[in-house]
Amino acid sequence: MHALRPEGLEAAVWTRLDGSLRTDHASPLAIAVSGGGDSVALALMTARWAKAHQRPLVILTVDHQLNAESGNWTRQCARLADELEAAFIPLSWTGPKPGTGLPAAAREARHSLLATACRAAGASVLLLGHTADDLAETAQMRAEGSTTPFPRDWSPSPAWPEGQGLFLLRPMLGLARADLRDWLSHQTQTWVEDPANENPKYARARARARLMGRGMALPPADLIPGLADLAGEVTEAGGLKIARAHLRAAPVAASRALAGAACLCAAGTTRPPRGDRLDRLVEALRSHEPVVTTLAGARIEADANEVRWMRTLGEMSRQGQTRLELDAGETGVWDGRLEISTDRPVRLKPLSGHTGGLSRHARRALTDIPPAARGSLPCLDNAGQILAPGLEPVLGVRVQFLTLGRLHARCGRINAEWGLGTSPGPGPEE
Repeated sequence: MHALRPEGLEAAVWTRLDGSLRTDHASPLAIAVSGGGDSVALALMTARWAKAHQRPLVILTVDHQLNAESGNWTRQCARLADELEAAFIPLSWTGPKPGTGLPAAAREARHSLLATACRAAGASVLLLGHTADDLAETAQMRAEGSTTPFPRDWSPSPAWPEGQGLFLLRPMLGLARADLRDWLSHQTQTWVEDPANENPKYARARARARLMGRGMALPPADLIPGLADLAGEVTEAGGLKIARAHLRAAPVAASRALAGAACLCAAGTTRPPRGDRLDRLVEALRSHEPVVTTLAGARIEADANEVRWMRTLGEMSRQGQTRLELDAGETGVWDGRLEISTDRPVRLKPLSGHTGGLSRHARRALTDIPPAARGSLPCLDNAGQILAPGLEPVLGVRVQFLTLGRLHARCGRINAEWGLGTSPGPGPEE
């Protein structure tokens, strides 16, 4: 029997959960809990929703090891998980910390740790406790020159490839931090106040101080109009391609967002292209002139009819991955673009210089791949015979192309939990 529906703030969160999550699913929901008031409130509200719908809950806590009290904060989160009858997974960001850019590095490490843990736990949705105040602070930071991204209520994990198939849900973006603290007080629940939130050394703390008592910015539009439909016109062929007419007909903002996302996805990288370079690329692609250029690890080619984004061997080598070794039963990702699972030990290397050893079937398949993209495909040497998983069936080796599915996720074509699993399926296996 379902629990009675709550009122007020909790009802608002439940409405957002109802709109994004499946109620007929047995997979666990993951929540990132720092011990702060926002994430504690989210954990309490979500736990009640999960119990009403019989969804198991996993609470994840990342110790960044930046504060002497962080161990106590983790233990407090463990006690909360125990109270909520949720599984608890403590995580730690170990190793040396950078002298500059610490918040960005911490964010990257945190998302990587959380994504890896979610995949291991079988969770495809991770809930985060961002509020309307976080939106206002981000707007303030961006007005002062920061490139910090706006938190969206539903978005793919920024970690890659660890975050493949994982989505982030922020159901409290319409709620104020002060209201949540008041709600917690009525629940007789305690929470942690991280002193870093008040440290003027950090841009977010400075933005928070400037906004004190000035109200909150309205949430930005979650998706760029036309972007999801434009991404639906993209196909996968040794990278990504789209009819050039679609880019010209779409709103400029949608073309720009698609072009930037396509660069990342085709190249398998994570660092977005610089805004000025992306603007020049979009202007060129919306024209009628031929285009050949590189950006954010991708090679972009456009003739009169279509645009292609692809990975080239030179860019791949500069990023550092030119080999992938897997033991039997392991799964790995080739250059951020192909997920490869194997039932036997394999050693993969770039196809460049080895096409002469391919089978007739693989050579025919290779003709559909742009010449500049062929050398970065993976292959393996099987007693002198060159096998190319993804171009042909290879015994015991399964390949899933990640590029198009990742693009769809980034461009809003998957906007709720029931849309997961709709990305292109695995490639051939013998």
